[in-house]
Amino acid sequence: MHHNLVLIPTYNERENVERMIRKVFSLKTFFEILIIDDNSPDGTAAIVDGLIPEFPDRLHILKRAGKQGLGKAYLAGFHWALERKYDYIFEMDCDFSHNPKDLERLYEACVEQQASLAIGSRYISGINVVNWPLGRVLMSYFASVYVRFITRMKIMDTTAGFKCYHRKVLETIDFDNIRLKGYGFQIEMKFKTWKHGFKIVEVPIVFTDRKLGVSKMSGGIFNEALWGVMKMKIRSWFTHYEKIQ
Repeated sequence: MHHNLVLIPTYNERENVERMIRKVFSLKTFFEILIIDDNSPDGTAAIVDGLIPEFPDRLHILKRAGKQGLGKAYLAGFHWALERKYDYIFEMDCDFSHNPKDLERLYEACVEQQASLAIGSRYISGINVVNWPLGRVLMSYFASVYVRFITRMKIMDTTAGFKCYHRKVLETIDFDNIRLKGYGFQIEMKFKTWKHGFKIVEVPIVFTDRKLGVSKMSGGIFNEALWGVMKMKIRSWFTHYEKIQ
């Protein structure tokens, strides 16, 4: 049996966190969860602490001082996972925009199709987003088109944040040197995985915008990704990526 860890960064997710934990643990596939909480003022961490006695070997929490952002949260989670020898490391949001049932489909893509990275893709079969205003749908979709054009990656959903990595990917790519934040972090992680020649599979999912809590999207994040992707591509011309067979 594989050792699976789901990384879930949280900042003010008290409405969602217990429901999400129970949902993941109700799945047929065995997953453990690491909640990475950025010192949420709303008491998210206390809710998780209260659930740990119920799931002592499956639920874990990493508390970080202050709000340091999604990319930094995932980096901390990657280190935590690698130190503890997990086989598959998943990334997902706490707000139910990602359907927890799709964790099993990402896992199957890795196990059955030998993917080293499985991506929950909104754009592999049309545009599968629910509750998004049209402007945001178009912005996200054309951002993905732009990233594909600049990077030449054959990935439809380049900014997706719902993913499963085999541990060998995280052991190979130099993730501590990832410069981009927010959406850019997701792009750069995929770019490095692709440059090293790992097998990437996109699994179609439906993304449903959050029902509870506050969206964390902003124009600044978007602009950073726009210019950051161009700089990332230029840097790659001067970087050697060892191909993984």
